[in-house]
Amino acid sequence: MSSSRSLSSGLRALQPAAFGADPGGARLARIRSSPHFKDGVFQNPGGPARTRPSGSMLDFAKVFLDRDQRPRRAPRGTVPVHATTLADLSRPPATGLRLTWMGHSSVLAEIDGHRVLFDPVWGERCSPFAFAGPKRLHPVPLPLAALGPVDVVVISHDHYDHLDLPTIKALAGTDTLFAVPLGVGAHLEHWGVSADRLRELDWHESTRVGGLTLTATPARHFCGRGLRNTQHTLWASWAVTGDEHRIYHSGDTGYFDGFKDIGAEHGPFDATMIQIGAYSEFWPDIHMTPEEGVRAHLDLQGGRAHGALLPIHWGTFNLATHAWAEPGEWTLAAAEAVGQGVAVPIPGQPFEPTGDLPTRPWWQDVSLPLNRKWPVPEITPETSRDGLDLVGEG
Repeated sequence: MSSSRSLSSGLRALQPAAFGADPGGARLARIRSSPHFKDGVFQNPGGPARTRPSGSMLDFAKVFLDRDQRPRRAPRGTVPVHATTLADLSRPPATGLRLTWMGHSSVLAEIDGHRVLFDPVWGERCSPFAFAGPKRLHPVPLPLAALGPVDVVVISHDHYDHLDLPTIKALAGTDTLFAVPLGVGAHLEHWGVSADRLRELDWHESTRVGGLTLTATPARHFCGRGLRNTQHTLWASWAVTGDEHRIYHSGDTGYFDGFKDIGAEHGPFDATMIQIGAYSEFWPDIHMTPEEGVRAHLDLQGGRAHGALLPIHWGTFNLATHAWAEPGEWTLAAAEAVGQGVAVPIPGQPFEPTGDLPTRPWWQDVSLPLNRKWPVPEITPETSRDGLDLVGEG
């Protein structure tokens, strides 16, 4: 028995630090008492979700290795990055709300005098290893240290493209707070973040940071970093409310009816940051297509085209079999069909959601052309722009 324990301890010692740590003690007891934890795992809203590719591995391999499609999964030129991000961020937002997409799901939100950093990933690869795994397709717009003080870092879940060890270790040396889903705090403490700087929430729980209220809201996804996926850390979307503005970050999620409930309770939002990339017919339950992302935004806004939609989770890493430029093209088409405003900044380009939105499809300069008709949301009597019926428009 003792030799077995020694072997187990030895194997744990060989694990990369990026694997993090499993919850234990009082944290694990809290997880087990969660109404969303059953049969040893966290449960998804809307029933079980397939977390591994459906169909045969041979079918997936045929798509993944397709000689004609592989070149489309990366840009053919240099992805542009905003050159004056640092200077632009030195000025306060005129409207009190400004978003800066740093790439993938990383967004700096300046809201009502506070700075919120969502899913910061400054590392070169979203992987536990420095020598392997998906690599950046563009540099970060500015060094993390140049970003300046951040009031709170918000993490949606513990996958490598959302929870990045080098970035968290750098932020651990600041005095910022961290708002994370239940169980994720075990990773952060393992990497040097003190427990008193953690705000660890179950779905529907809230915390106050200065004048902001941050609420962990449901999402349809899964978790896991190590060799075993114990489903002992929660995944979440986030609603952030200030004195004047409201914003929403989807994290990673499949489409589900719960967006309507989130919008009814916490919206409508001045801006939503919605996952619209890395989708596939092989994992339809856990990532949204752009059409579903636009529908989710409308659900969050009470069924009407309102606020600004910022597409996230695309453009920075190659994580699926669709063309690199496809999420951008499809999102614009889906949003145009229902009259929804979409911001498509180049990485690092700040914009104010209640002002002029960046709308130029910049990716067309560095991608192979895509010629197809995109599925778009149906226009219904419930879909309106600022309360006006859109039926018949289009």
